[in-house]
Amino acid sequence: MDSVNLLEARELRKSYARSTGFLAGDGEAARFTAVDGVSFGVVAGETFAIVGESGCGKTTLARIILRLIEPDSGELRFDGVDLLTLGAEALRVRRRQMQMVFQDPFASLNPRMRVGAIVGEPLAIHEPGISAAERRERVVGMLKRVGLNVDAMRRYPHEFSGGQRQRVGIARALILRPKLVVADEPVSALDVSVGAQVLLLLQELQREFGLTYIFISHSLPVVAQVATRVAVMRGGRFVEVGGVEQVLHSPADAYTKELLAAVPELPRA
Repeated sequence: MDSVNLLEARELRKSYARSTGFLAGDGEAARFTAVDGVSFGVVAGETFAIVGESGCGKTTLARIILRLIEPDSGELRFDGVDLLTLGAEALRVRRRQMQMVFQDPFASLNPRMRVGAIVGEPLAIHEPGISAAERRERVVGMLKRVGLNVDAMRRYPHEFSGGQRQRVGIARALILRPKLVVADEPVSALDVSVGAQVLLLLQELQREFGLTYIFISHSLPVVAQVATRVAVMRGGRFVEVGGVEQVLHSPADAYTKELLAAVPELPRA
């Protein structure tokens, strides 16, 4: 696999059994293929966007990348390491370099934990040797960097707005200074203006920390704003992959053209 890529996926596949319906028990027909032979590479420092309608498989793919779910087959390498062969302890060590920002900033935060504990939890897991004072200092610093003050430490997720909760989620994802961040529809649950502020924050943090993003979205305008390259996904497969300007302004695939036809105007990257 290409050593230039931070992440390299080859022929990833994932299917699920259909639990109900007249096809149940009918062999292959009783299975739903969520990811169907997907291959791609992500270069360090870029934002690789995966765009498609609901149910196309993009969230399943995101979770495979982080090994939150296991693929049926395929290859997946991160920073030169074969992720699919790692045992639990080796995966835990590697996972600190791969973090996720979730779609729903409320559901992804433990409502019984204060924000300081939420953001500091990855440090407690991956760096148990640091002192409580150092952990607090790093949490406060990261909260400030995402636009929240020290008072946020004592509060619970329900006390914040949706945009603020997403900033907490971003702080939690970045507290370990990962190399790769998978952002799964990070602004789709937010108002447009609040989402725009979060997108700008993500771009600033990418430049500051040298992050690589895999950005999952159904929104072509959002993708046009943040991506360097984009893959269009349909029915578990990539139907088109290329630079954001080429794919969104001179698409080759008919399905990409259909998606673009539903958008009045896209900003230039």
